[in-house]
Amino acid sequence: MDLKIKLPDFSGLFEPELLNELKNCETRSFQKNDQLLNEGAYIKAVPLVMEGRIKVRKSDQSGKEIILYFIEPRESCILTITSCLNEKESNAEALAVKDTKLILIPSQQLRDWMTTYGTWRKFVYNLYYLRMTELLNLVDQIAFQQLDFRLLKKLRHKQASFGNELTLTHQQLANELGTAREVVTRLLNNLEKDGSIELGRGKITIKNLL
Repeated sequence: MDLKIKLPDFSGLFEPELLNELKNCETRSFQKNDQLLNEGAYIKAVPLVMEGRIKVRKSDQSGKEIILYFIEPRESCILTITSCLNEKESNAEALAVKDTKLILIPSQQLRDWMTTYGTWRKFVYNLYYLRMTELLNLVDQIAFQQLDFRLLKKLRHKQASFGNELTLTHQQLANELGTAREVVTRLLNNLEKDGSIELGRGKITIKNLL
């Protein structure tokens, strides 16, 4: 337990009494690609992200995955919270996308906060709304949008965030789109032939995405 933890990033979210309780919670650090939670595991603590990024995913026995959402700093995992409040096992798994530092909130403390602190209830309800919107968008993309359109949309989004040079593998794109790597490779090759992108080992250079 880190009793010297400072929480300036959370000061605008929670009242001072709740911040004091957070300072006494356990903190834990994870390295990139560490698995934080296994599907089917019993939830003993809920993460609150201080630094880094977490992806929450579903995967099958072949290793194919679909990313449900990402958890950023100042956020928590609504699926974990729901499992905790209902004393159910986890129905997804979580991995660190980069080096990540968390506050771990014990399950009983989480339940107490739902009745004690209005700001915590608001925080949880806002998470429900945010994640439900993201999951509905994911369903819409999978069910109604063609894969080539979704790929272009994904590349434009990454270009806006990271620039024209993307450190990204075909498998990573396939995972984010919820499809097979071979399908993504075929579509990327078509974009390269059109002059829209240039493919390299583990990277994609954006030339002219219309």
